[in-house]
Amino acid sequence: MAIASGLFTPVVPSGVRRRFSASIGIYRSGFWFSEGVSTKRIVCSSSIEGAQEVSPSQSPVPRLYSKGCKLVGCGSAVPSLLISNDDLSKLVDTSDEWISTRTGIRNRRVISGKDSLTGLAADAAKKALEMAEVDPSDVDLILLCTSTPEDLFGSAPQIQKALGCKNNPLAYDITAACSGFVLGLVSAASYIRGGGFNNVLVIGADTLSRYVDWTDRGTCILFGDAAGAVLVQACDGEEDGLFAFDMHSDGDGQRHLNAGIKGNETDHGLGSNGSVLGFDTKNPAYSCIQMNGKEVFRFAVRVVPQSIESALGKAGLPASSIDWLLLHQANQRIIDAVATRLDVPSERVISNLANYGNTSAASIPLALDEAVRSGKVRPGHTIAAAGFGAGLTWGSAIIRWG
Repeated sequence: MAIASGLFTPVVPSGVRRRFSASIGIYRSGFWFSEGVSTKRIVCSSSIEGAQEVSPSQSPVPRLYSKGCKLVGCGSAVPSLLISNDDLSKLVDTSDEWISTRTGIRNRRVISGKDSLTGLAADAAKKALEMAEVDPSDVDLILLCTSTPEDLFGSAPQIQKALGCKNNPLAYDITAACSGFVLGLVSAASYIRGGGFNNVLVIGADTLSRYVDWTDRGTCILFGDAAGAVLVQACDGEEDGLFAFDMHSDGDGQRHLNAGIKGNETDHGLGSNGSVLGFDTKNPAYSCIQMNGKEVFRFAVRVVPQSIESALGKAGLPASSIDWLLLHQANQRIIDAVATRLDVPSERVISNLANYGNTSAASIPLALDEAVRSGKVRPGHTIAAAGFGAGLTWGSAIIRWG
């Protein structure tokens, strides 16, 4: 049985138990078990790797979990302040044509005034709950995927407070930059399948404008602020909507995209007292975003198609089965290159990059929400989603909406 404490005890008939010397664990692509020296793996689709069907009910492999998960609600929120390419041309040596030709971006939203990351995230979450017709008190877990929290110790609990969740569900941050939302989806599925949770809010929200050098035209043209949310809900295994996933990281690539910690001037309140004990009394702060655009581009167009193809293979699905390709909205050239590699026609690619720029962990749920509410994405549609960025991290998931 599965209980909320996270313990997971599969019930195995005694006859089967005698035949199996099984070990159970979690593999990067999903759940697995081993039978003697022969290992079989149950991926997130609950199908055998390489199989052509994704229905759990058709799998001959015994299931170690009976629950599936599905995406049943979405929402998004953006700041009111719009900054156009023409606006940026007043700050740095650039133009609308220069920016749009190289990135596909024409506008972005930036927090100002009373806007806040937690406010945007809470608004997006409320819309997702309303669409799913789920009361905040029925939420079991809130995962805030962000690299720009408004508190060093995390902002997720403040969203739980803003939503008015009466049962004090766990809420915590996931820091994985532009890959964060995909990691959040996989984490939500794990809590539902192995922990007995029923309703998990996955929120992607970032305010990267706070860490942009507005005199650097190589980065200030790219980023915007936003929040997007999805409610992931427990369901019968036959209705499972997360077929498979693939996730990776490469710390060696951190030099190409980072915002490292730095020291400011000595805190005058402490004076030189700290030096007596041998520690630095400088106030810590993070630098502005540093990016080698060419290297990040090469990285993305190389690893993203590989990751999606790997996830499709684990799900037993061909690329032709994808209804929609939904990538992190970083650069239109990256989106086009990945679509070409996967042979996905442009009319099946979701992109709203022109209106919002790179919103980091918010970009996938923001684009998904617009596509769902416009009627483009409908229940039953299969989506290949992939995030990639700082860390370096990247990951993909094959999901079904509704």
